[in-house]
Amino acid sequence: MSLGDEHGYGGESGGRTAEGFGGSGQTRTRLPGGGETDVYGGARRPVRSSRSLITVMGVVVLLIAAIAFANQGGGGGEADPSEGGGKGTAAQPTAATGVKPVEEKAGGIPSGYAKDEQGAQSAAANYAVALGSDGMFNQPRRDEIVSTVYAPEVAAARKGDLDKVYSGEKFLTSIGLNPDGTAPAGMTFITRFNPVGSKVENFNGGTARVSVWYSALFGLAGEGSKNPVSESWYTNTFELKWIAEDWKVTNFTQKDGPVPVGRDQAASGAKEMADAVRQFGGFTYAR
Repeated sequence: MSLGDEHGYGGESGGRTAEGFGGSGQTRTRLPGGGETDVYGGARRPVRSSRSLITVMGVVVLLIAAIAFANQGGGGGEADPSEGGGKGTAAQPTAATGVKPVEEKAGGIPSGYAKDEQGAQSAAANYAVALGSDGMFNQPRRDEIVSTVYAPEVAAARKGDLDKVYSGEKFLTSIGLNPDGTAPAGMTFITRFNPVGSKVENFNGGTARVSVWYSALFGLAGEGSKNPVSESWYTNTFELKWIAEDWKVTNFTQKDGPVPVGRDQAASGAKEMADAVRQFGGFTYAR
């Protein structure tokens, strides 16, 4: 959960905005598995060890608090539901629709979306992935992501607040990173958002509201990690505006879930988890 401009705070909290990456102190963290081998080495405590659970939850709470600070004063707010055509709750098919997938990239992020509902959904999904990536923890890359994803006037306001969060030594050390934002020796920092689906809440030609449901992986893979990689589920609702021939984010809100029931699968070891993230690349999402 990089969560960055992108970690929400507090689930469905009325009109509260949280332009950030997924994370909430109210999220239940499940450490699956049985047997006698602890996650990332050592003797394992019983499943759902209260100490392990509290440690992970504590890190998430600290992370969200820091991100929430950066989101103070965020502009935009949610669009008026009365504007434009509202959308029903019926699921939209994910089969190919005949629209050519995006082939361009801006700042390493897919761009050049169609000015229609499909294009807005593709933009929202890909922007969620970018805002939840480890690039947000590197200033040059973070500036590039923010400039690409947000509308120009919003990007300018966001950069300063995000720099304060992601460059803060207290914040970085609280999630197990070094003061310069790098992972400790022998550790692999993992933060990745994986969209499961999207839907158009509102579309009005040059503006759109799109919700993206995704799972988030966040933590440090390595022997002795105090913040092992865990999974959480969130839904981000993006406010998009058509600017300079592409969709750009003007604001977004976040809520917890929907959260599926976890299966009794044993957690993978540190090496397997780190190797998986390095070997399995991410996707460009398009409807």
